[in-house]
Amino acid sequence: MGGFARIPAGWFRMGSDDGQPDEAPAHRVWVDAFELAVDPVTRLEYAAFLAATGREAPREWDSPALAGPERPAVGVSWNDAVVYCLWRSSIAGDPVRLPTEAEWERAARGGRDGDAYPGGDGLPPWLPNRGRGPLDGPWPVTLGPPNPFGVRGIAANIHEWCADWHGRDFFRRSPARNPRGPAGGRRRVSKGGSWRHALTMSRVAARSKLDPSFRYTDYGFRVARDG
Repeated sequence: MGGFARIPAGWFRMGSDDGQPDEAPAHRVWVDAFELAVDPVTRLEYAAFLAATGREAPREWDSPALAGPERPAVGVSWNDAVVYCLWRSSIAGDPVRLPTEAEWERAARGGRDGDAYPGGDGLPPWLPNRGRGPLDGPWPVTLGPPNPFGVRGIAANIHEWCADWHGRDFFRRSPARNPRGPAGGRRRVSKGGSWRHALTMSRVAARSKLDPSFRYTDYGFRVARDG
């Protein structure tokens, strides 16, 4: 909905030594400049994809708790997200893709490596119910101010699919420049919080993972493109 934010090239500190084992070690990573969607893909945008392709609708697509054109499209598998990117690239002539985990974390941090959350060390005041969940469903993607890089709502509301395979020890052997995860695996990385969790925002270093064919109603995605 909100177009794209340009994420500048640079070094940042990825991961955490204080979280779960697969977040460690914290390490310096360089990411080339790229662009990330200001907002996750909405139901309005995803509905156009469904109408054009006839692809099976996401899980619980007709649920009133998930409805609304400005809410994020959820119940979308990693495989669905990749097909959406291919479709959108083909009709617009402007290739889009899922962000890598490193790109996502670079964008979420907004140039503030020392903060646990986007924009600070605590939950921001704009979160519905002060960040306490579970809620009845996701909130509109337009809620809340953009972070210093111009990305809105990141790390909160929904888990967002990333391009990478998940590897528990990948950070111990990660390339320093533009890492793209291990060559294979069983689950794909996702990042960010969930309206279904006790806290609806996650730390920017937190990692989750899921089988790429699974469709959960707190999983969605935002698209990236080369800068």
